[in-house]
Amino acid sequence: MQIDHFNIQGAIDKETRCEHYHTKNDIIAIKFYCCDNYFPCYLCHEKYGCGNHIVWPREHFNQKAILCGACHEEISIYDYLKSENQCPVCDKQFNSGCLLHHHLYFDKYVK
Repeated sequence: MQIDHFNIQGAIDKETRCEHYHTKNDIIAIKFYCCDNYFPCYLCHEKYGCGNHIVWPREHFNQKAILCGACHEEISIYDYLKSENQCPVCDKQFNSGCLLHHHLYFDKYVK
């Protein structure tokens, strides 16, 4: 799905929700390090992605790789990880359950 100038593979609405995660707070898409494409979740990446799975290395956490589905702003991985599940641009809440999947996207992170 095209959202602004971003192609979010697997998204089913303009706020980046997908068939796997579609609650009101499931409003982020993640650019995968291995293919440089945005997906709403790791399951969408498995279904529509590159076939590889490489997490973001810590030395690249300054890269903008998180898209807020509410305001469509890209934020850095570092800003996302320290955001306490709230967009630092528009203040919309993100799904706190995403914390359970951080190891699927990012190298070990310590606040």
